[in-house]
Amino acid sequence: MKLYFNPRSRAVIGKWMLDEAGAEYEIVPIDLEKREQKSPEFLKVNPAGKLPALVDGEARVFENAALCLYIADKYPQAKLAPKVDAPERGRYLSLMVYSTSQLEPSMGDHMAKAPTLPQRGWTEYEQTLDAVERELGDGPYLFGDWFTAADVMIGSMFIYQRMLGGATGRPKLEAYVDRLQARPKGLKLR
Repeated sequence: MKLYFNPRSRAVIGKWMLDEAGAEYEIVPIDLEKREQKSPEFLKVNPAGKLPALVDGEARVFENAALCLYIADKYPQAKLAPKVDAPERGRYLSLMVYSTSQLEPSMGDHMAKAPTLPQRGWTEYEQTLDAVERELGDGPYLFGDWFTAADVMIGSMFIYQRMLGGATGRPKLEAYVDRLQARPKGLKLR
């Protein structure tokens, strides 16, 4: 398995997931300044010319949510996802998609101080925080004591926000981010 990687890219999320899964993998460094991600060779791996990208034999996977879903299913022994027939699977899949379809774009609007226009298809930032707080409940993670790939995806958004000097202003979510960053293999951005 090969993870195309640059430490100044979102590929750190894919690496976090691989590490949590206990996967063996090779890092393929990509120099963003030399625009190696736009090379014809790399575009065969990820046609969008962006990181992250993962190659596993004949399989190629790009986009962090897809990487996390793929890795969690490939390494069931790591217990990073509910089984396909488990009742929690629907909520898990919903949270995985929510991270990129609602939380990330609303957070981007918030950090850019741009209005969230309804025609763009995502909710306002404060509403996404409300939703994540409801899903977090009283547990340390989204599924109580069970850390999953959904925590990698949802949590990474808040970790990036913190790295960029932002915060949710919500003690429950800030404590969640602290717990994620305290994990031995957790995402620690500088």
